[in-house]
Amino acid sequence: MVAKTIGILSLKGGVGKTSTSVALGSAISELGRKVLLVDGNLSAPNLGLHLNIHHPELTLHHVLRGEANIRDAITDIGGLDVLPASILNKSKTNPLKLRDKLNYIKHDYDFILIDGSPSLNEETLAVILAADELLVVTTPDLPTLEMTIKAVNIAKQRDTPIAGLIVNKVHNKRFEIPLRQIEKNSGVPVLAVIPHDINMLRALSQYKPYTEYKAYSEGSREFRKLAASLLGEKCKSFDLKGLFRFTPTLQDVNREIFYESVFQ
Repeated sequence: MVAKTIGILSLKGGVGKTSTSVALGSAISELGRKVLLVDGNLSAPNLGLHLNIHHPELTLHHVLRGEANIRDAITDIGGLDVLPASILNKSKTNPLKLRDKLNYIKHDYDFILIDGSPSLNEETLAVILAADELLVVTTPDLPTLEMTIKAVNIAKQRDTPIAGLIVNKVHNKRFEIPLRQIEKNSGVPVLAVIPHDINMLRALSQYKPYTEYKAYSEGSREFRKLAASLLGEKCKSFDLKGLFRFTPTLQDVNREIFYESVFQ
């Protein structure tokens, strides 16, 4: 067993990237896989805060500086393992060591999800280099789409495969950029569409993944469908043979194409 490492990126803050990382990690864990969440946002880390990890004794900062064994810095929160970063630690680290450090534990997990920095810096580059593939989180507005295109182009320059986009905080309003335009402009398929849901914030206040807090919401179902696709499990909600039984969404079609291309 060697973990698949997925970097979760956005070059714009406020898109819900960290909540997305937590929810997707939880959805993969629900399917019986062992998951590690890594806070790759070293300059402004907050992954641990989403899961009630406030001031851990050892963090990714210590690991990158060679002051701690990576396994000693991992926190088990029940169902998920978390490698947090230090919120108040200002000591210099080299983010580009991330890939080498994660290589020590890739046999311990099925999936490693790295929550990236929302800035174009060495931390983002480190996540791109450490990942086997990337998911880019965006929202359906012009400023975020422009930064999404930038993130996609940087990843392509580094030859890191981009599995797809997660379009978050969708209101289904006419003023939002249509999904097909997002795909056309970015050149990347949409694999999940997460509706705007106040329960995302309620889940955060309870230190729970959204998929656990509001398990039967439309957004949680989307995360589970995406998780199944990433694992190579057939998504029961859509089958090409069932095209005439209902109208599939764009992301349903893309997840099926992803499944067929990777696992068939």
